[in-house]
Amino acid sequence: MQVESTLFTYPKYRPEQTKAAPFLPMSLKEMKKLGWDSCDIIIVTGDAYVDHPSFGMAVIGRMLEAQGFRVGIISQPDWSNKEDFMKLGKPNLYFGVTAGNMDSMINRYTAERRMRHDDAYTAGDIGGKRPDRAVTVYTQRCKEAFKQVPVVIGGIEASLRRIAHYDYWSDKVRRSVILDAKADILVYGNAERPLVEISHRMASGELLSEMHNIRGTTVIRKEPLPEWKGMDSRKIDQLHKIDPIPNPYGADDVGCKNLSGPSDVKIFDNDAPKAISVQPARPKPWEKTYVLLPSYEKVSADKYLYAHASRILHQEQNPGCARALFQRHAERAIWVNPPAWPLSTEEMDGVFGLTYQRVPHPSYGKEKIPAYDMIKTSINIMRGCFGGCSFCSITEHEGRIIQSRSQESIVNEIKDIQDKVPGFTGVISDLGGPTANMYHLGCMSEKAEKTCRRISCIFPDICGHMDTDHQPTIDLYRAARDVPGIKKVLIASGVRYDLASEDPRYVKELATHHVGGYLKIAPEHTEEGPLNKMMKPGMGSYDKFKELFDKYSKEAGKKQYLIPYFISAHPGTTNEDMVNLALWLKGEKFKLDQVQNFYPSPMANATTIYHTELNSLKNVKRTTEQVTVPKGGRQRKLHKALLRYHDEAGWPMIREALIEMGKEKLIGNGANCLVPAESRHEREALRNKSKAGANKGKQKASTEGKKAFTRFSEDQFADRKPKGKAKSGSSSSQQGGKASAGQGASANSKKQRPAKKNVWGTTPKHQR
Repeated sequence: MQVESTLFTYPKYRPEQTKAAPFLPMSLKEMKKLGWDSCDIIIVTGDAYVDHPSFGMAVIGRMLEAQGFRVGIISQPDWSNKEDFMKLGKPNLYFGVTAGNMDSMINRYTAERRMRHDDAYTAGDIGGKRPDRAVTVYTQRCKEAFKQVPVVIGGIEASLRRIAHYDYWSDKVRRSVILDAKADILVYGNAERPLVEISHRMASGELLSEMHNIRGTTVIRKEPLPEWKGMDSRKIDQLHKIDPIPNPYGADDVGCKNLSGPSDVKIFDNDAPKAISVQPARPKPWEKTYVLLPSYEKVSADKYLYAHASRILHQEQNPGCARALFQRHAERAIWVNPPAWPLSTEEMDGVFGLTYQRVPHPSYGKEKIPAYDMIKTSINIMRGCFGGCSFCSITEHEGRIIQSRSQESIVNEIKDIQDKVPGFTGVISDLGGPTANMYHLGCMSEKAEKTCRRISCIFPDICGHMDTDHQPTIDLYRAARDVPGIKKVLIASGVRYDLASEDPRYVKELATHHVGGYLKIAPEHTEEGPLNKMMKPGMGSYDKFKELFDKYSKEAGKKQYLIPYFISAHPGTTNEDMVNLALWLKGEKFKLDQVQNFYPSPMANATTIYHTELNSLKNVKRTTEQVTVPKGGRQRKLHKALLRYHDEAGWPMIREALIEMGKEKLIGNGANCLVPAESRHEREALRNKSKAGANKGKQKASTEGKKAFTRFSEDQFADRKPKGKAKSGSSSSQQGGKASAGQGASANSKKQRPAKKNVWGTTPKHQR
């Protein structure tokens, strides 16, 4: 990959700043202690500040600190006013705004849109410490606090909302978040490379408003960048196949003729030697090229165009060949530059080798931060994922090219944990990342890697160019176990089992040394329909992995089990699919406790299918396949209940569905039945529930009747009041008005007289 500048080749902005701060300051008092009169950059985050490389604000903060910038942190500010956003003063360069490690809407709401009351990224696990759409709210408060200070937005929330996108919580298509937030620039994906460039260019006096060509950023423009040529997105994706792979080298035939012609063709003219003319390399077809996407207004109104735009976005994710994207929003437009170049192993080592305290900021005292407790002894060994699962947005954020650290860097972090983490017991809880077993794996063809536009490298089959040799991971596991003082190294990240089965040596190493009794894997479903929409392998891959895992566990003399994860209500899933999955679970004697309905997160391919009900994984046309999407609350509850077929709370719903589907034979006590027939106990419980409901209704009616009787009595009393005494006071005047109206009505004929209501507030039967 072509990289113009590495992360650590820039000269330090403040050469005198040689020592890292104990913690990045969160108050003026801490700044004063460091001898600072101001911050160059202030990061505003929706998470509690934990100085650990698994927390985004710590990684970015320490990275910028290493570049010589003074960086402050404003963590979980009170967003009701601008005061908290001013507590570190005015930054010299810019505010960096992020919602935190999670999207704020996913953090605050369940898959059924119910408010959560906890927050794993907050001290004390307390919910409500961040607003809905935190990036937008925080940016607006920063602008209120210091109007002239630029705001750079980033993190997962901004990254996955960089173009017009479907928003599950409002059930509509929303504009790019950079427009809603009124930010100056949006950084998407892993932010180190673009942020370091932005910071140094601003420090040298360049205006942020002039930086429209930085990879990994999105900016607001009225027109495309000059000297860039455009193409309409509908020309790219109008065929039943993705663009043919162009020659990535542009001119690998420079100075040569076609040597495969007839033998009598003269290749060299010995009688008249000529100077060789070297032609300049042809420009690659994606360089200085942008794709014009359908406008926000069009994708909001037309689901076919939305699905089409989503498909184009996902095809333009390879940094080696991605084109810029241009999408109009009314009078303005957004310009999405190609993704940033992936970090090299040396750069990854540099980022993770920075000075982290590996604990929360001291201001939180002894309060627990659950997300920190979960990862405090885990190590991130890589970034990215080439799996391309449609319900996941990791590829759209971190990319599908794996960025791995060196073995030496990871071993050094293990030693750092031993020195810094309080109460460390010698157990490393995880060596992983988005997946456990993609460490140092990638495309074996440089040419293919630079030009490939596939969404997944391993679906529907593992690409022939993909390296499946797990030896680097095996060597890493052995080196980690050999660190003095380490008792156990566990693997908690999900294992991509279809990939692992390609190298049985890895499965053996895993089962023999790195499983604590249970290993999590995620087949997600058993049926072909939903699996195809998920872009996940069939159950044959699961069976193959299970056979290897059981074999090597037995050889190691260990009783170990696989814990499979499944998704209910995923696009493409029918009620029949869920019944078949439930029957498989029962046959395997699995009883799932925590289950998850599909959650339509921004920018995921499955979210596009959910919104449009079209198969956007293939070329989108007006004849594109319509997809079954479980959307209603009743159907989503049913799918979740089928995953928990053993929970009697869901049996009435399951029975009703089975009867509707003509599958009554699955109701009963037989071995092949899914749920038992309704028991006497259930009937009594249902009868008691009905009685309780009826009594509650009577009690409510009685209460309402008493209120109506009171109102009736007051009205009768008001009718008997002398007119002359209701002269002053707003309340008396209103009563007098009502009495007059009543008298006017009674003066009419008997046929026009309104029916009187009884004391229960209802019309007597003989007057209806």
